[in-house]
Amino acid sequence: MIIDSLKNSSAIESLHPLFKKAFDYIKSTDFTHIPAGKIELDGDNLYIIVAEIEGKEPQDAKMETHIKYLDIQVPLASEETFGWTSLDLCTNCTEEYSEQNDIAFFGNKPTTYVTVVPGQFAIFFPEDGHAPGIGNGALRKLIVKIKVAV
Repeated sequence: MIIDSLKNSSAIESLHPLFKKAFDYIKSTDFTHIPAGKIELDGDNLYIIVAEIEGKEPQDAKMETHIKYLDIQVPLASEETFGWTSLDLCTNCTEEYSEQNDIAFFGNKPTTYVTVVPGQFAIFFPEDGHAPGIGNGALRKLIVKIKVAV
């Protein structure tokens, strides 16, 4: 997991060949009036979901993991808290991995929580179990999906 400010994204852009393209788009786009939905930047290798969800209490957020994609999560309008734990500790599988949706769910509780505010981002790699969507009221955010192997 990586957490940082969007203004510092250049420090990690060499970690994946599509990070720069993703961060350039995020930093150059005003998402204020872009409706919820999917934005394709490089087919199924790189796309963004503009999501509007209702915030959850920590105990209601489900731990999830992905295999084919990593997530860059960017809150747009208000802070969002994420639960995190290492994939190694995700042992209580509640929904088996769906290859079609690239997701599995676990009943394990996070070992830590982090709060990310607009102007910041969190990156979750396949080895990161994460419980997104913790917050109050409506949350508007970006979920950037980047294929691990391109």
